[in-house]
Amino acid sequence: MASLSSNDSIVIVGAGIIGLNVALVLAEKGYGQSITVVAEYFPGDTSTYYTSPWAGCNFSAISGTDVNALRWDRMGYMHLSKLATLHPEESYVQWTPSTELWDEDIPRDKIQHMSEYLKDFRVLPDSELPRGVKFAVSFTTITVNAPEHIKYLHRRLQDQFGVRFVRQKLPSIQEAYASPSTKIVFNCTGLGAGSLPGVEDPKCYPTRGQVVLVRGPHIQTNMMRHGVDYETYVIPRPGSNGNAILGGYMQKRVNDGSTYDSETKSILARTRDLSPEVGQQEPEVLAVVAGLRPSREGGARVERDEILVGGQKRILVHNYGAGGTGFQAGYGMALESVATVEDKLRDIRDGMARARL
Repeated sequence: MASLSSNDSIVIVGAGIIGLNVALVLAEKGYGQSITVVAEYFPGDTSTYYTSPWAGCNFSAISGTDVNALRWDRMGYMHLSKLATLHPEESYVQWTPSTELWDEDIPRDKIQHMSEYLKDFRVLPDSELPRGVKFAVSFTTITVNAPEHIKYLHRRLQDQFGVRFVRQKLPSIQEAYASPSTKIVFNCTGLGAGSLPGVEDPKCYPTRGQVVLVRGPHIQTNMMRHGVDYETYVIPRPGSNGNAILGGYMQKRVNDGSTYDSETKSILARTRDLSPEVGQQEPEVLAVVAGLRPSREGGARVERDEILVGGQKRILVHNYGAGGTGFQAGYGMALESVATVEDKLRDIRDGMARARL
């Protein structure tokens, strides 16, 4: 099994969508062969605690309303838009018509911000609103086949950029500095940041979700309804031969990877009511899964830090706590986390240039 080596100038801990996006941003800047991604799980693996493969997933207004979330969303949308336009089949990212509805608590400032860049954005008139809905918008969104998209990133990082992947569960964040040549460590451990020694962020908590994977080639429209105490959504899955994700649940601080038949029945009933496409023809249930979103009080943590390792200060960049928005905000979060260490990246770049002489 591969292990950390003397060439690990940059170590990324975690291989979910957040860690993979950090690796992509760095690789696109020319640092691919200086990167090692260390993780317990990789794309293709399944675990309740490896959240990324369980995502729906789409670009929506479900994310936060703070200035960071708004900024990350916009950058993420631009990145995903490029993939959906230039490499939809390869990346498993596609343009999809979408409608989002709110029963209460309409985030008008957020919607106004998103209206500036979303394709085909329109506010639905009251005459088109279903019973109980106070506000709704339609636009062309981006849907992502989550498990296949992270496999695509994994392959691209290895084959195109020469990024190394090491399967290892680190006993502490300090162990990421096993090589004396390591200049920067990115902590992209998601929910694990709450318990990983050296980090142990008390603000981290799980948000449980349960979804139903169905066979429904007739389901072509993304739909979401934001209720007072529920989230219901229908998300077509690109490149899956007609599958879709039906959801869901947003159960804060529930650390339970089991699935429940009562919740499955609730999801099927709610999505029938929400989506005419689901309602017109009962989809075939293929699987029911539960996952734990890596949430954090106050929102995601993206910042440069210092940590003592063997009596020396070392650079640690935190990038975790995106909750259920890692796919839509992750590239923006990656851009900003990488920007915090541009000074050290210059040192690495200079070293790479000297090595070529």
